[in-house]
Amino acid sequence: MKQDKLRVGVIGVGHLGEYHVQKYKALSNVALVGIVDTNGSRASEISERYCARRFPSHHELLPLVDAVSLAVPTEKHFDVARDVLSSGVHLLVEKPITYQIEPADALIRMAQEKGLVLQVGLVERFNPAVVRMESLLTKPVFLESHRMNVFTVRGTDVDVVLDLMIHDLDIILHVVPSEVKELHAVGMSVLTDKTDIANARLIFEDGTVANLTTSRVSDKALRKLRIFQPDAYLSVNYLKREITVTKLDGVLRDSHDFPQVTSGKTQFPGMDPLADQIASFVNSVLNGSDPVVSGQDGRRALWYALAIIDQIEKGCKNFRSPC
Repeated sequence: MKQDKLRVGVIGVGHLGEYHVQKYKALSNVALVGIVDTNGSRASEISERYCARRFPSHHELLPLVDAVSLAVPTEKHFDVARDVLSSGVHLLVEKPITYQIEPADALIRMAQEKGLVLQVGLVERFNPAVVRMESLLTKPVFLESHRMNVFTVRGTDVDVVLDLMIHDLDIILHVVPSEVKELHAVGMSVLTDKTDIANARLIFEDGTVANLTTSRVSDKALRKLRIFQPDAYLSVNYLKREITVTKLDGVLRDSHDFPQVTSGKTQFPGMDPLADQIASFVNSVLNGSDPVVSGQDGRRALWYALAIIDQIEKGCKNFRSPC
């Protein structure tokens, strides 16, 4: 960009959008131009709290910015994102990218045609424990994720697969270098009219198996990913931002000459995945580089999330690979 600072805005300043405002305000290479929210009292509150100009609608904001974060309800993603990209503005859109594949494809095409950054807010990719885990992967054989949340009203505009499981889908699809051959899913509603508990099993062409369980009606929060591979067992704790690696020592042996297993834990205190995600988006815009989590990544995670939802709703046993 030619100006000294990247001019940004935040559209939708609810619970998550407020955090975007915070992170942008902390970046020295960013100028927060303003915020938008259809809830007038909330917009005024955030405007005063962060000394940010409030705009009546995103149409007034877009001519004044280079990039925006979009954190409105999912049902509004496509319409607002289309306006953003049509205005030549780079976009960080919270997950899921849209409700359906066709609108996601339209946004991806628009960004490509206009040479714009389109990043999807799958923030766990920036969790330092996940980043370290990626560097330790050799050949995953079995992956198991558990993502459990205490129930809150926030996020219930979508079911638990699009609300929570999509994070683990994105990571697993990213780290397994193979296509999915089979998919089996079950789930049920508990407190809402949508699926609140879900389990999915993905079997890849190379034989890797992934099992994903998620719930938003748990009695406590739990977010873990376990990976088994020939040389090690990796356990990622998303909440604590730590990774435990268990493997053969390679030198030590016991009195019966059996090799010894060692385990080491690495913690990442003080790290902020959302801040890293937003800084990465800003850098992609400034440097013209590809985003860490692209529109295509968001689309792929969405495709499998929708396939899981479809199986749950229909009790379907068949699986059709994505085109």
